[in-house]
Amino acid sequence: MNQKYPSSPNSSSSPPQGIGQEAIPRQVSISSPTATPAVTYTLMGITIIVFILQMASESIIGVDYPALLGMKVNELIIQGQLWRLITPVLLHGSFLHIAFNMYALFVFGPGLERHFGHGRFLALYLLSGFAGNVFSFLFSTAPSLGASTAIFGLLGAQGVFFYRNREIYGKIGQRALINIITVAAINLVIGLSPGIDNWGHIGGLIGGTLFTWFGGPLMRVEGIYPALRLVDERETGEVILAGVGDFTLFASLAAINIYYLGGFG
Repeated sequence: MNQKYPSSPNSSSSPPQGIGQEAIPRQVSISSPTATPAVTYTLMGITIIVFILQMASESIIGVDYPALLGMKVNELIIQGQLWRLITPVLLHGSFLHIAFNMYALFVFGPGLERHFGHGRFLALYLLSGFAGNVFSFLFSTAPSLGASTAIFGLLGAQGVFFYRNREIYGKIGQRALINIITVAAINLVIGLSPGIDNWGHIGGLIGGTLFTWFGGPLMRVEGIYPALRLVDERETGEVILAGVGDFTLFASLAAINIYYLGGFG
């Protein structure tokens, strides 16, 4: 996929000064990552399959058994069912609920995965979901489920990505950043309504933002005009440290809360 970005006279990839400089366009085409967003589609597929199992369980035995096993329930987490801090991202309470979240994943996921790569994008999604459920565990006693914790992490990641790479994306990035902030703000306001786990949204937003700030792509233009491409100069070690640090932070918060509430004994 080719996208147009503002050319920069200070960039090492800019054409040489001299004869013919005036003929060079103010914008140049730069090759962007084009990998198939396999993780995004896989996450959507798994989530939809789980929702079908939820509906089947409710229709056949009258109880949503997957939700009973996996939704965030504080009392059960305190007793040791720690998987409930991540499994809620696969569960949904209604068709409208899953439709909204999967649409958001379909909109934000592919672009992020192409720039993050498959493994880093999966880490982003899971860490955001985990962070959101930890925040919900800390600040809300109500049971909850849904992928919106991870979706808000993707929003935060998208915002950080365009901000950290603003010199490359220019006005395109500025418009995208404004849109992301607007969408996040509107959804957080909507989240103040009864029955919506806004603490989960906030936690997911923080988790995704932190991971991307310290481990997200830092793009650089490489090549000789007109064959220019974007490459990520972030070191693998930095990504691993960002992921471990993000997980450790929220896992520690959960552990402190469990200890404070007298869990595991």
